[in-house]
Parts: sequence; C-alpha cells; structure tokens
Amino acid sequence: MEIDVQQMIFEFIGGLGIFLFGLKYMADGLQRTAGDRLREMLDRFTSNPFMGVLAGTIVTILLQSSSTTTVLTVGLVNAGFMTFRQAIGVIMGANIGTTMTAFIIGIDIKQYGLPILAVGAFLLFFFKSKKVGNIGQTIFGLGSLFFGLEVMSGGVKPLRSLQAFQDLTVSMSDNPILGVIVGTLFTVIVQSSSATIGILQTLLGEGLVDLKAAIPVLFGDNIGTTITAVLASIGASVGAKRAAFAHVIFNVLGATVFLIFLLPFERYVNWLQTSMDLEPEMTIAFAHGSFNIANAVVQFPFIAVLAWIVVKLVPGNDSLIDHKPQHLDPIFIEQSPSLALDQAKEEVVRMGEYAYKGLEETSLYLNNKQQKHSEIAMQIEDALNNLDRKITDYLVDLSQASLSDEESQKHSALMDSVRDLERIGDHFENIIELIDYKNSNKVNLTSLHKL
Repeated sequence: MEIDVQQMIFEFIGGLGIFLFGLKYMADGLQRTAGDRLREMLDRFTSNPFMGVLAGTIVTILLQSSSTTTVLTVGLVNAGFMTFRQAIGVIMGANIGTTMTAFIIGIDIKQYGLPILAVGAFLLFFFKSKKVGNIGQTIFGLGSLFFGLEVMSGGVKPLRSLQAFQDLTVSMSDNPILGVIVGTLFTVIVQSSSATIGILQTLLGEGLVDLKAAIPVLFGDNIGTTITAVLASIGASVGAKRAAFAHVIFNVLGATVFLIFLLPFERYVNWLQTSMDLEPEMTIAFAHGSFNIANAVVQFPFIAVLAWIVVKLVPGNDSLIDHKPQHLDPIFIEQSPSLALDQAKEEVVRMGEYAYKGLEETSLYLNNKQQKHSEIAMQIEDALNNLDRKITDYLVDLSQASLSDEESQKHSALMDSVRDLERIGDHFENIIELIDYKNSNKVNLTSLHKL
C-alpha cells in the first residue's frame, strides 16, 4: 500500500496542534474558574513536605498541567513566597497530578470530541455569565483535546506499513535507553508531557508500538517535561534555580531507578492490563500513574538529601527577601492589644527597611543597568504588597479591641505608615518601568537626572 506522506504529516501535526490548543484552552478555563485560589493554596498549604505534595497534586489536577504548576512554583520561590524545600514537595505532587490527563485521554470517548466541543461553544457564546463562560471554555478545550487525538490517530495509522518506523519500534524494544531518549527529546520540543503521553497512548492504541517499547518512552516523557521549569528559572533567583534543578534530578533519578527494574515494572503493567481488562490507552495511564506515585513515595523520605545535593550543586543564598510577616501573632490581639501594637510596629519597621532597600536597588539599576538590581527591587515590591495586606488585616482586627486614646493614635499612625510605605513600592516599580523604557530605547540622561 502506497503511503501519502504529505497527508499523514498534515493530519498528525494538525491533530497535535488541535490537541495542544485544547489542553491549553482547558487549563486556562480551569485557571480562570479557580482564580488566585490556586496560588494561595500553594502559598498557604506547603508548611511541610507532605502538605506540599498534596497541594501540588490538587493544583495540577485542577490545572491539568504539571508544567504550569512547576512554573508557578518556580515563580513563588523566585518571589520569596515559598522556600526551595517547600517547592520540592509541590514538584513531587505536580508529577502525580499530571497523570490525571492521561486517565482522561484513556477514556474511550474520542469519537465524541466534536459534540463535547459543540457543548463548550454553546456555553461560551450563548451565556453572558463569566462563570458559565469559563466552564464553557474548559469543556470546549476538552472537546478539542479529544478531537485532536482522533485526527492524530488517523494520521499515524499508515505508519504500521512504514519499514523505518517498524525498525525504530523494534530498536526501542531491544534498547530501552533509546526509548528514553526519544521520549525526552520529543517532550523537550513539544514542552508538554501530557501531549507526548497522549501521542504514546494513540500509538499503542493503534498497535503501532508494543508495551515494551512504550514504557521507556514514558520515562523519557517525564524527564523531558522538566525543561519548562528550567526555562522558567533562567535569570531567576538562586532558590528558583534550585527548584527547577530539583525537578530535573527527581525525574531523572526516578527514570533511572525504574530502568534498572524495567522487567518487574513491565510485568506489573501487563498484570494490570490483564486483570483489569484495560484498553491500551488506559494501560499507559495506569503505567504513568504508577511510575509517578511510586517515584514520589520512594524519594519522599529523602527530600532533605535531595535538597542538600541541589544546594551543593547550585550554591548561593536561597532567597534574598522574606515576604511573610515575622511578628504578627493574633493571640495578642485579644490578650494584650498593646503588645499587638508593638508587634505591628516591628513589622512596619521591616516594611520601611524594605522600602529603603528597594529605592537603593532602583538607583543601582538606573546607574549601572545590571538586571539583578531590577529583580531584587521587584521582589521587594512584591514583599511590600504582601506585608501591606497582612499588617492591614492585623490592624483592622486589632481595631475591634479596647484601645486607649494613645494606643488609638498609634494605631492610626501605623495604618497611615503602611499605606505610605506600600506606595513607595509602587513608585519604584514605576521608575523601573521607565528605566526599562530608557534602556530599550537608548535614551541618555545627564548626570543631573541620576538618582
């Protein structure tokens, strides 16, 4: 049978494009529905490694993208809202949560992709409610995902009669490392492990690869997905670089261990497929889930060791700016309002020190154009915004307590100071934007205009 190579390529890349669009559109819809609550969940519920794993899993299930979760985590570490050690747990959880996409793809409803897409379009265009629109966007994205898989499936079918592809699958069966390399490279290119695992599910479902060749590719997909966090950490803080590097080490170590025990894992997956009467697509989903859960369970007790290794490999200060308040204890609001006022004052003094340092860094950025000063200043601006919210909330609660006239005046002065210090952060943020404009447009200033 003669193969129409052009049609095969067009169907595959077109289907892949629709699939990636659906994945992104669905994730955006879910993110808009959840709003800032996902970021708050990562910020608040990562007090210990176990809670970090749980938060990472839940957020990734809701976002349907481990890449988004890891980039968000790197951003939180870079901004100082999360420590590097907290980030490791979240990354482990993200690896577990991302398997949900494979389970969704494993459900045999590809032929219903267009009707699902139509339902999403109906909700998007015939309802004015933003909430309904976000739900419609999520459903539309899900329909696009399944429709893209159906188009890809039609595109790859002719590969079974292509000798070069048959030789490649045989080589991957005989040489698992080749399969890992193929999976890694393809995921690095596509920058979505969900997409490459979806393709792998399609290939296995069409009988174009066997399970022996597919499992090493699955390991490679998990290694390749770390590229997103690595790219997000470029130019970021030391803590953010460590978080990205920990993601790489975690996934590479997991793939290496499972390659060593490849035969037992293959037998386990075969047993799952037989005992549960799984379709090929769902078999890959269970293999993906088993790998990531087992990897997290095995490495979880060694988080401290992993952190120590990464710190040695990426030296430097973890975080320059502490965004969280250090002195605000709510117990004192009822028990001793005067002590609570003193605590608030200590926190306002910290805000003042940050505001002064932010102005210093802004001045240095103007005079020597080094990007690191801009990054530190923007971290400080984030810290000032966060401290403004926390101190204001604390002082509002404190205003309900019984305060003397002198304490009430002190309370009002602290409220005014917090507002003024936060405004200083807004001002040097605006100055940095103007400096960026000056640098990009090559505007020269005289020495009289320098800070």
